Amino acid sequence: MRPYLALRHRDYRRLVASQLFSLVGSQMQTVGINWHIYLLTRSPLALGFVGLTRVIPIIVFSLWGGVVADRYDRRRVMIATQLAMTAVALALAGLTFAHRETLWLLYSLNFLSAAAGAFDGPARQSLLPRLVPPEELPGALSLNFSAFQAAMIGGPAIAGLILAGHAGSTPMGARLPAAGTPVNTAGLSLIYLLNALSFLAVIFALVTMRTSGAPEKGSQDAHPWAALKEGLRFVFTTPLMVWTMGLDFLATFFSGSMLLLPIFADQVLKVGAKGYGILVAMPAVGALAGSIFVSVRPLPSRQGRIFLVSVAAYGSATVVFGLSRSFVLTMAALAAVGLADAISTVIRQTLRQLVTPDRLRGRMTSVNAIFFMGGPQLGELEAGLVASLFASTAVGVTVSVVSGGLATFLIAAVVAAVAPAVRRYDWDKSVER
Repeated sequence: MRPYLALRHRDYRRLVASQLFSLVGSQMQTVGINWHIYLLTRSPLALGFVGLTRVIPIIVFSLWGGVVADRYDRRRVMIATQLAMTAVALALAGLTFAHRETLWLLYSLNFLSAAAGAFDGPARQSLLPRLVPPEELPGALSLNFSAFQAAMIGGPAIAGLILAGHAGSTPMGARLPAAGTPVNTAGLSLIYLLNALSFLAVIFALVTMRTSGAPEKGSQDAHPWAALKEGLRFVFTTPLMVWTMGLDFLATFFSGSMLLLPIFADQVLKVGAKGYGILVAMPAVGALAGSIFVSVRPLPSRQGRIFLVSVAAYGSATVVFGLSRSFVLTMAALAAVGLADAISTVIRQTLRQLVTPDRLRGRMTSVNAIFFMGGPQLGELEAGLVASLFASTAVGVTVSVVSGGLATFLIAAVVAAVAPAVRRYDWDKSVER
């Protein structure tokens, strides 16, 4: 069934359109915070700690976010989380405009935004299947993924243009001034304000939604601890889910180096803020191309091997990115990273939807979020730590990225050798069972 047929449904159409708008704002804010902290510190370790402030809330709150999504009205949960993230964005805008921002305030507000996201994600993923008929769900998920990747392209590109258009940013080919030099942060405050406004679109879509977000009858009967244990038991007793989530975590942990892009843009490639925005967008360009391809031409039935090859390709492209000293080659390598990641993501999403009962959807999503989001965020901290061990920042970031890509390739090879269940995974046979 063609993916665009899901757009016939009013509530789905409104939600996916508003999420596209909001995700563009969120990606702008992510780029803004990374660049903001780099302006303040010029430190790869400080950039690495951004990942830590994003992953701790995921680890602490995500499991309970899944329980909440399966017990309470998912629309109301999302409205609350969207309002919380709006407040964080407004605080960032106000503090930056008033020049009252500090490194620890940026870390703290980033933490609060990630905490709200830990509750928002499970509620959103659990609500989506209610907005379309079951036979149109694969198409709806494909469109959702494409919208996310489009935002990953548009958000960083717009943020890069805004940063490059204000004082305190530099054109391509120029180096930034040293840490501690006063800079004009008007572009950053504008980015944060635009993100705050973008959440209003999702809130409007949720308030006017006709589909019920109420949990299934009986979902609130179990004690929260019992409900949490039930979700964990299901996930960790399903071998395919354990292997695929584990491999995804390790791959993104070792190859999670996107937070080092400000240093590559400034010190290695010397392309400034505009080039930085382009580089951040390139993985999403590749991922969007991949998601469109698999929605038009479905993957073959034997998807286990394709999954393993895509993870190995993800690591290999990361190695090329780390070694490259050409702006064009770096763009191509980052696009290849996104393409490989998109293919593995489509396979994992299909697998999870196939094996998970609806009543456990929120809790399954919350467990997966720890692996899916925790890996890259912890990986960014690891990348920053490795890079900081070297006297030369340019050498440090190169060693960090290349070693992470090699580790990812080797881990994919090991899993292929020791996990025949993954290697032999056949989608058609799973559907028949």
